[in-house]
Amino acid sequence: MAGSDDPAETYQSLYRRYRPQRFAEVRGQDHVVLALRNAVRDGRVAHAYLFSGPRGTGKTSTARILAKALNCANPADGEPCGECDSCRDIARGASLDVHELDAASNNRVDDMRDLVSRASLASPGEWKVYIVDEVHMLSTAASNALLKTLEEPPSRVVFVLATTDPQKVLPTIRSRTQHYEFHLLEADVLSGLLEAIARDASLDVPPDGVKAAVRRGHGSARDAISALDQVAAAGVVEDDDRFVERLVSSIAEPDTELALRSVAEALVAGFDAPRLASDLIEALRGVFLSAVAPRMQAAAAGAAPPGLPPLGPARSVRALEALGAAVVDMRESLDARTTLELALVRLTHPDLDDSAAALLDRLERIERRVHELSGSAAPPAQPPAGPPGPGGRPALGAFRTERPVAAGSAEQAAPAPPAQAAPAPPAQAAPAPPAQAAPAPPAQAAPAPPAPAAPSAPAGAAMPTRDDLVTAWADHVLAKLRPRARAIYSSGRFTAVEGHDVTIALPNAAHVEHALPLTDEVAAVLSEHFGCAVTLRLVADSEDPALQGAGRRPGKAGGGAAPGGQEDEIEAIGPLDPGGLARDGVGTAHSSASWVESRLLEEFPGAEEVP
Repeated sequence: MAGSDDPAETYQSLYRRYRPQRFAEVRGQDHVVLALRNAVRDGRVAHAYLFSGPRGTGKTSTARILAKALNCANPADGEPCGECDSCRDIARGASLDVHELDAASNNRVDDMRDLVSRASLASPGEWKVYIVDEVHMLSTAASNALLKTLEEPPSRVVFVLATTDPQKVLPTIRSRTQHYEFHLLEADVLSGLLEAIARDASLDVPPDGVKAAVRRGHGSARDAISALDQVAAAGVVEDDDRFVERLVSSIAEPDTELALRSVAEALVAGFDAPRLASDLIEALRGVFLSAVAPRMQAAAAGAAPPGLPPLGPARSVRALEALGAAVVDMRESLDARTTLELALVRLTHPDLDDSAAALLDRLERIERRVHELSGSAAPPAQPPAGPPGPGGRPALGAFRTERPVAAGSAEQAAPAPPAQAAPAPPAQAAPAPPAQAAPAPPAQAAPAPPAPAAPSAPAGAAMPTRDDLVTAWADHVLAKLRPRARAIYSSGRFTAVEGHDVTIALPNAAHVEHALPLTDEVAAVLSEHFGCAVTLRLVADSEDPALQGAGRRPGKAGGGAAPGGQEDEIEAIGPLDPGGLARDGVGTAHSSASWVESRLLEEFPGAEEVP
């Protein structure tokens, strides 16, 4: 690398003054330099090369160095001397042996035919080199004209094709060239290059100037050198991270007002929307790396400004995707600011976004709020263990957790659902049915008094008969059960009493599995009410011999023969009404999911909950 020593020469930009002039000065492309230098030294130069890679990585500069090495009067180990007339003419762009064509502006077939027609003409040097930049921009006809020459190239002619998009080059052209890929430069390589240029040019660069230039360069040597030139001219680093920090904070909180206010202030300060979005994406990338790969983030020079609030990986990915799409949309948008603001509003206000990621975010917040209102701090991390169900799977009840029900809550005051209400009590007893109980008081009211219970039998009382169980079950026992147990057992019926064993038949086997974990609770309430030890035996209607051949659908809790020898009137359950499932008999919201499950199980016998 060498600057200009002629004081009369007008000022040149740093990237032009410090363009590589020898293979040894090309940074970060050792695999290309080694191959080309060996080819020149050994006399094995191909007739066509294809240089591809991002902008500013040295494709055109390397092509010129190759032309120097081929026509140098005093080459040394494949390197041009840089002192002979040929090397000086090529460096000035005045050599008749090197012809450059910008295919982006000269892409017609006539332009390519004119270039090809002069390929066979003699020139002063030993080799004639044609450099076609952005070759992927050639039209199809122009590419075909070039292809004919590559198939039968003249002697002592070398074509160097440069492109940033090799996939757009005709495969027939790529197959007739030696393809070398140029890579972006690593941060430490760029830092060393910029520090050497700053020393050689005696630049007064601020302490963070080189670091800022490397960050702006994004791996491109030309962009980094141009950024260094700008920093040296200004004398200060113009990176203003306060707007980016506020935007990241608005996404983390989230705060829509802060996001929109930050965009407005940034635009007033001179930022344009595309640059602000690019800086924000760069900062979010650093936040994302710090969350998923801290070591990689630490190794990246200037990956993100320090002090940014943390974001989870999922939210970082969603923000990067949304802003990346916004940057693409800004290229064709009538108002880039509006496009950026809409992307930020969607990130800070998920209710306005209809994407799958936003809907998932809203669902998670709703679930979290439901658990907070129901008294649980958070949903269980894993389903609690329970008794195995059919086929070795956990029983239905194993996937539910009981939560404490506050006194006076809607669940505690809610009576049994109307479709599963108990039958009318015997003639000699006239207590109010559960459906006519006093409605649950509001949350701030005092708890409602418990339902009046029948006088308990004295200690050592005789075991109740089936009729006694049916009568007490509907009037008093159900009211003492927790909402979950009341909802599950309200669809059962007493079928037999043998000693201290009471048999309850439930609609199906799945319902039995659901009720098994609550047998101790129900037995305890029955024992307390009758003053004697009661144990429960649960069977499905299809397994109970007493119900075989009954020819009717299982009824409600306490069904069977009522006192007086009359059977209960069985009410047919109509279509499952979601609105009805959510409300009890007095019109208040029913918050027991178990009651809904029991209704579903009754409507669809044999159904099971799939974990």
